[in-house]
Amino acid sequence: MVKVIMGVKGSGKTKLLIDLVKKAIDEETGDVVVIEKERSLTYDIPYKARLIVAADYDFGSAEFFKGFISAIHAGNYDISHIFIDNLYKIFADKSIEAAEMILAWLDSFSVKERVNFTLTLSAPIETATENIKKYF
Repeated sequence: MVKVIMGVKGSGKTKLLIDLVKKAIDEETGDVVVIEKERSLTYDIPYKARLIVAADYDFGSAEFFKGFISAIHAGNYDISHIFIDNLYKIFADKSIEAAEMILAWLDSFSVKERVNFTLTLSAPIETATENIKKYF
């Protein structure tokens, strides 16, 4: 399952994501991973979640992202949920097409590996295409 939380800056996306992380830790039996661009959620995310700071790695391309997610899963098959805060901040390509491609790949990976994904996109909801809206 892939779920997208979309809205403009200041609309409460990250707060909702933090609440969903806490809920996942309490209710899911697997491990929870949170990926963020920089160290801003350190004190908001419970210690039981694995917090990964994308700035510590050379993120930039979708291919690197796919390999990174695959490697995280290969290193821990017990992961049940991966949360990604603000996908657009992680990548240089901030186009809708790039987001659609990444979401489609995450959806396929989710089904194949039984890992749930929840991510935020900082953009007006009106700009969402049908390929993005299906993940709302």
